[in-house]
Amino acid sequence: MADFNSILEEARQLSCQERVRLIEALWDLIPPDVRAPLHEDWAPELERRIAAIEKGSEATIPWKLVRAEALKRIGYDNIR
Repeated sequence: MADFNSILEEARQLSCQERVRLIEALWDLIPPDVRAPLHEDWAPELERRIAAIEKGSEATIPWKLVRAEALKRIGYDNIR
């Protein structure tokens, strides 16, 4: 069985587009009840945004649209 370092080294050999696909596939493997660690500086901003959404003063955008726009901006709008 491969270890983390050997898998990471293999991932480095992939094209940027393939690495993006790999990241997406790995992210999809994380169960929804597992909380990913966040940098401590993110907490205040997340709390501010959650409060604004709950208050109704900030609109939300579906992930599918956000993802498509982000990929388009970096030139990977034809992935998947």
